[in-house]
Amino acid sequence: MTGRTDRARLFPFLTLLLAVLLWSSSFIAMKIVLRSFDPYVMIFGRLFIASIALLPFLKLLREVRYQPGDWKYLCFMALCEPCLYFVFESNALRFTSASQAGMVTATLPLLVAVAAVPLLNEKISRSMMAGFVMAVGGVVWLSLSGEACEGAPNPALGNTLEGLAMCAATGYIVTLKRLSFRYSPHFLTGFQAVAGATFFLPLLFLPSTVLPTHFPLDATLSIVYLGLVVTLGAYGMHNYAVSKIPASKSTAFINLIPVFTVIMGWLILDERFTPQQFAASALVLAGVIISQRRDR
Repeated sequence: MTGRTDRARLFPFLTLLLAVLLWSSSFIAMKIVLRSFDPYVMIFGRLFIASIALLPFLKLLREVRYQPGDWKYLCFMALCEPCLYFVFESNALRFTSASQAGMVTATLPLLVAVAAVPLLNEKISRSMMAGFVMAVGGVVWLSLSGEACEGAPNPALGNTLEGLAMCAATGYIVTLKRLSFRYSPHFLTGFQAVAGATFFLPLLFLPSTVLPTHFPLDATLSIVYLGLVVTLGAYGMHNYAVSKIPASKSTAFINLIPVFTVIMGWLILDERFTPQQFAASALVLAGVIISQRRDR
């Protein structure tokens, strides 16, 4: 009986770990897609595929009991992520490398902790504040020390956009925690996919959006992967885990994204860090570690 209870407690953490691994791979997949497709084509494609995949489960989603007044929280959650988040992140990867963008995500747990002070009435410790300052300083250093290359023509701009994506993700996580007490992870994931596809559809008709005339196999399969595996799989597992464990513990797993992304960027995209970028990345991770310490 005890073993079964331990496995039940461990399961949300295992699903969260897998979600983080899939999220890390999304940086690589998006980098591949952006070689051939416009950012808005990529985003709409992945969200449209995710929405279509939800059709067999439409009956289950209809059984959700809507709570009056929650429309504003649901809409704000979807606006933050996937809408604003994908706008910033997809454009960020046009200017910076997947590895550097992954490093910027290390600031997300600290941003959530800071946002929880006014929104969730949580307290922030001195070590958390010190870690936050160190991590942000590391991201600034990482951005300024980035060398322009074919895969990262403007690292400073790209990393800034990725930082804005993390601000949007903060709003998403804080709102998700509120909604997870009343709605199932499947409903919240489905709502995100459909709302996101609806948001990005008009953007395909902007004069600046380049519609595809051919569909390279690697980029097309990467969009399918982003839609089915990342958008539905990773977000579904994350939403499930958040409903089972505290938000502070769930965001701590985000710290693994930079590690996984750097490894994948090196193996798949042949990305490299300069000595300054290694030092800046170490400062980011040190700030995250210090932020997790408890004050005496």
